[in-house]
Amino acid sequence: MVSSWFRKGFTLYFAVCISLAFWVFIPEAKAYDNPDLLPDHPTNVIDLADSLTTYEQEELDHHLGEFEQETGWKLRVLTQFDRTPGRAVKDFWGLDEKSILLVADPRGGNLLNFSVGDDLYQYMPRTFWIELQTRYGNQFFVRDNGEDGSIKEALSSIEGCLRKGGCSVVPGLPREQWILTLITSILGGIILGFAAQPREPGQPFAWQWALIFSPLWGILFIAFGVGPVVSRTADWIPLLRNVAGFALGALVAYLSPMFSSSSAET
Repeated sequence: MVSSWFRKGFTLYFAVCISLAFWVFIPEAKAYDNPDLLPDHPTNVIDLADSLTTYEQEELDHHLGEFEQETGWKLRVLTQFDRTPGRAVKDFWGLDEKSILLVADPRGGNLLNFSVGDDLYQYMPRTFWIELQTRYGNQFFVRDNGEDGSIKEALSSIEGCLRKGGCSVVPGLPREQWILTLITSILGGIILGFAAQPREPGQPFAWQWALIFSPLWGILFIAFGVGPVVSRTADWIPLLRNVAGFALGALVAYLSPMFSSSSAET
């Protein structure tokens, strides 16, 4: 089961890197207009891929309309597969700097894509949208929750962040992501423990070596073990587990020479 979590976490990390590379280095593909696919009545949701049930589509349409009236932010949803209206949706919905278009299209490997107005970046940076895409649009999440679940969870995160004035990271800590932070915490503790082993007679703790290696174990524990947890959730249990993992890793590595000497004497 741990290997499954690790595989999911590695896939999520790899997807973030690939998405970032596409975002930065690959120019936007030339779009086209196909207004014939647009509905003949106003709606906030166009479900060409049938990712939503009729009830879900109607409920989401009503909810997004209420959210726009309440906050002024315009959220729109387009699902597509082998048919797309292209740039025609921009005029149909009047997309502007305060608009967010969620496009659900499974053909690219990741279900979700976002077209974000310029005014949004001061509240949620580009890294937020990349993380949002890879967390809720990856194949594991879509397989377990369905395309409708992926769409609704992504919209819920966006709405929650807009209501509280913005987010630097996507709220919530998925289990596979927490597993990765726990692994890096334990690894940081192991490095500290090995570095702090006494190297001279009568020396209980090698502070100098611990300080020399502090950039390495500090980055693993603080930047990759603690940072992602405290920035995404207020729950103290994952943080406590990571601290315990760090301490246990350090203790085992520090005491490993004693275990080796006991085995040799036996």
